Amino acid sequence: MPILNAIVHRIEKHGDTPARLAPAQAPLPRSDTLDALLEGLNKAYHGKSKAWGHFRDAEGDDEGSEQASPLAGELADYLADGRDFTVLTRGIAERLTALLDSHLSASGDLIVLDTRFGDGRFLTLALLHHREGFAVDEALGVVPARQLNLAQMSLAARIDLTQWLAGDSRQYLSWTRDRGGKALSEGFAALLGAEEGVDASGETRTLLRAFSDYVEHEDLPEDASREKTDALIDYASDQASRGQAITLEELSEVLDVQQPRAFYDHIRNADYGLSPEIPPDRKTLNQFRRFTGRSGGVSISFDSHLLGSSVEYDEATDRLIIKQVPKQLKDQIKGKN
Repeated sequence: MPILNAIVHRIEKHGDTPARLAPAQAPLPRSDTLDALLEGLNKAYHGKSKAWGHFRDAEGDDEGSEQASPLAGELADYLADGRDFTVLTRGIAERLTALLDSHLSASGDLIVLDTRFGDGRFLTLALLHHREGFAVDEALGVVPARQLNLAQMSLAARIDLTQWLAGDSRQYLSWTRDRGGKALSEGFAALLGAEEGVDASGETRTLLRAFSDYVEHEDLPEDASREKTDALIDYASDQASRGQAITLEELSEVLDVQQPRAFYDHIRNADYGLSPEIPPDRKTLNQFRRFTGRSGGVSISFDSHLLGSSVEYDEATDRLIIKQVPKQLKDQIKGKN
């Protein structure tokens, strides 16, 4: 992923003292170390719980109405070569310093990178803290070493500049959403001028429900059901690890090479209200697996998230209770009476 521009601004905050910005005077030079940092930063960011959306549009001209995102205007100026990268990022750092002064008591480094990957261009920013570590010097002695803690990423955001400029997407902007610090997260979204355009966890849950309905409708054998479940999870997890959205048509092809539109047509015909592209939610995906078993002529298969709701297991009597019997199965049973 070529780095077009990169810079680090330091925000110093100690206890109750006011936060102070120590801005960089120029972008960083390209280096292998910077490339490695970008790779680690992307990996850490993709694993975070995020919100997805777009820059806020202006609403009316009244004094109390919502204003368009100032960052969007500054970015447009930068991309048109009307604003220097150092000036652009210093403005972001100044606003972030004011935000942190009210919500955090620890210093951090704001890293901003303008990168190109394939046909896309991205702006990534992340506030990182330090951790104390150790290193071995030239004399083979153990010495203390301060390290950037990629795992402790208080705030981060990623903007798909290519999608934003194309104007055909409302989920080109993602940002971390720390459930332990709601006020900080909301303040960060306001700083970005971001509006949530899609509920990643809700969309992912709807997609998994659509898949469960599809498996039930197709009355697939146990092995085929497990194979398709694994294919869905593998594809969605891979997209999440790369920070990419789940594309419904692409997923449909992954699930059935012989009938590449079967799952896609099922979704459209049933009208689940899903977007063509869905940002995957890792937590929701990790909770989704299928329980399967066969014994004495009885074959059972159901999604793990149904356990405790539609399906219950009574350990004392070793009984599995199905609350909502599939219509197709119910009709077959009634036909035998």
